[in-house]
Parts: sequence; structure tokens; C-alpha cells
Amino acid sequence: MDKNKYKNISASALVKTGAGKVVGVVIGSHTNGTLKLWDNTSGATTVLVNTMTFAAGERFIPLYDAVFNTGLYATIGGTADITIIYK
Repeated sequence: MDKNKYKNISASALVKTGAGKVVGVVIGSHTNGTLKLWDNTSGATTVLVNTMTFAAGERFIPLYDAVFNTGLYATIGGTADITIIYK
């Protein structure tokens, strides 16, 4: 059984190396927060999910198994506490 994994970040970071799926993201808190997800091990080439600007408040954003192949890198703009859920 494929169990979900998660990584909490507050700055741009490599979430996972290799193939997988993004299940969703939890926005814990933010100030003018944005998030961009890349199918790569860095914030270069192959955008998986283009820049999302967060509305006020906390929330879960489902991404319905967005598939990545090379890796999963997250670029955070503004100030944000985000948990990325992936397989």
C-alpha cells in the first residue's frame, strides 16, 4: 500500500528526489504567501503547478495526484508555513 508522506517547509526546498505524486498542500499560515511546484530537484525547468497565491486563512488544497518524475521542488514566496503531502 502506498502511504502518504509529508514535508513541512517555510522556505523554498527540495521535497523529494525521484518520481511521485503530490496529493495536496496544507497552508498553515502565511503573509502574502505563494507556492510554485517544480518537477525537478531545483527551481528550474518543468513547472508542475504554476504560482498559486493564497487567500487569507488556513486551508487544504487538493492537487489530485499531480505526477512528477525527476523530483519535487517547492518555491515559496512571501512568508508561509506549508505542509506538502505526497506519495
